[in-house]
Amino acid sequence: MLLQLLFSDPMLFAAVLLAIIVALTVHEYSHAVTAYVLGDPTAERMGRLSLNPLTHLDPVGFIMMLIVGFGYAKPVPYNPHNLRNLRRDPVLVGLAGPFSNLLLATIGAYAALFFERTLGNSNLLVQFLVFLAYINVNLAVFNLLPIPPLDGSSVLLAWLHGPKWAHARAVLVQQGPMILIAAIIIDSVSGLGFFSRIFTFFGNAFFALIGISL
Repeated sequence: MLLQLLFSDPMLFAAVLLAIIVALTVHEYSHAVTAYVLGDPTAERMGRLSLNPLTHLDPVGFIMMLIVGFGYAKPVPYNPHNLRNLRRDPVLVGLAGPFSNLLLATIGAYAALFFERTLGNSNLLVQFLVFLAYINVNLAVFNLLPIPPLDGSSVLLAWLHGPKWAHARAVLVQQGPMILIAAIIIDSVSGLGFFSRIFTFFGNAFFALIGISL
């Protein structure tokens, strides 16, 4: 996986690694700042209202990303009862992460187009910007899946509003992580490549929209 790149092309490995760190940091910071703006100071009190990568990176999740291609950062904690709108604001906090990744992907892609004209597509800066865009698109798409604890589940849980859905919400929150892990393992072991197909499709669609050919 990514670790193989360390031995074959250390400079490109460093560029990809930096792109991953930037993507994860911006993603988690966006959750924290959105919750803070909407009335919840939990993340600020825990030192998570920061763009310092060390406050957001999870050692185990980061190593997993390097080895198996899937990983995670430290989830940003927030108290929904501190938010101004108990039904709407958790959705906004949840979607803030993927939205920030799409924004960062767009900036990276257009910057890559700009510098490619003078530096060429083999330049390390251009490659970093392309990887930054691609990784952020993938991170946004993955997190928009409606499976807890992914960000897309905030929309599903808000839709399952009211007492009659209380049991369903509880089951989703409790079992969601296991369902997600099982899906990733089955997809990897079986060779179906479901997740990689999704990432490739949306990544190619995004770059085609911007005007970059991979």
